Amino acid sequence: MAGHDPTEPDVLIIGAGIAGLWCGYFLNRAGLRVTVLDRSPIGDPGASSSGNTGFLGTGGLPLAGPGALSAGLRSLLRPDDRLALPPTWQLDRLRWLWQFHRAGSQRQAVRSMAGMLALKRRSWQLMRELALPGFTASGMLHLYRTEEGFARARNGLPRLLESGVPMRELDDGQLRELEPDTEFAVAGALFNPDAGYFAAPEFSNLLARALTEAGATVMPGVTVTGFRTSAGSITEVGSSAGGFRPAEVLLAAGSWSGRLARLLELDLPVQPVKGYTITVKAPADAPRHPVLLAEDMVAVRPFGDRLRFGGDLSLAGWHPTVSRRRVNRMLAGVRAHLPALNWTEQEVWTGFRPCTPDSLPLLGQAPGYRNLTIATGHGHNGMALAPAAGELVTQLLLDQHGIPAHHGGIMDASFFDVGRYVTGRRAR
Repeated sequence: MAGHDPTEPDVLIIGAGIAGLWCGYFLNRAGLRVTVLDRSPIGDPGASSSGNTGFLGTGGLPLAGPGALSAGLRSLLRPDDRLALPPTWQLDRLRWLWQFHRAGSQRQAVRSMAGMLALKRRSWQLMRELALPGFTASGMLHLYRTEEGFARARNGLPRLLESGVPMRELDDGQLRELEPDTEFAVAGALFNPDAGYFAAPEFSNLLARALTEAGATVMPGVTVTGFRTSAGSITEVGSSAGGFRPAEVLLAAGSWSGRLARLLELDLPVQPVKGYTITVKAPADAPRHPVLLAEDMVAVRPFGDRLRFGGDLSLAGWHPTVSRRRVNRMLAGVRAHLPALNWTEQEVWTGFRPCTPDSLPLLGQAPGYRNLTIATGHGHNGMALAPAAGELVTQLLLDQHGIPAHHGGIMDASFFDVGRYVTGRRAR
């Protein structure tokens, strides 16, 4: 692949966030010539894969599930962001919320959970096999501050164990053994040994560097401006760096994917759901393991000499403003679980997660195009879903062109089929 023309690759990936980089990693390993474009620098502070907790665990629920639907809707629609939103975006939001509501039915939620667990389980296997730097396999604590919340979690343990998630209940002594320095005010705790966390944003830079060293071309600071099409194929991608003429185009631009898809007359149900992280100097009694405060939907992650709290969901459009109410609500949740923890607030980050109504990414060929593949919608689980999603997208592209390859643990791709929401070109 040395010396190939980056403007005429086998696959042009639009988006160098964690989803696009993992797609590039596996496509390059399969022997394809890959060029990756992004409008921003790799690991850009505004990117979703930069300011997050980077959790990877084999458990977890889709946002639109029977047990999480009310909490998810309350967070998405809290009137904390009093912003004037364009009428067209209001209509998009209403349609997305209706799809979100439908995804919360028992049947759909069970399917969403199965798809999510399949991706997370494969991502966990891949990180153990690849042994890349920037990932810590530490296990993860799930904490519950109310008896009611803990009872619901315990009732769900048999289902998790049946699906291959080795979650176990901890008594007070076992919790103290795992976290001897930290005081908890909780009704109960679970522990998942098949979990860990990525260094963010360092991991994105490591993956981009590995791609470049393997012969791929990564081009940050390049904005896609348009597409030329002919007979159901993309013939050229226009950009601020000139034209690209790839054999295949892979759209993996996170929350910006919907905007680019509209240039191709496609509607993607991907909303920019705003989230927050707060990074503080780690107190001496900070937890050693990543912790999920399950009822408050807040993650707590060791971060070297710092500690990071992440969470919240705000369906407020493309507004990067910080809601102090939402930040204070997150911090109150941390204090309720970890009452002795004292910290100095250092940095508040907010950014947009690309969320689909059913919490599952859109992975596969776009309807109406022979050489366009979609890989977006990983939501607030992007770091956890992206390794397996990148492997799956690579396999789908190879299968589409009749190229034999080892399937290596690939799951049922129908969970993530683009056609479940995108039925054809957008009406003019």
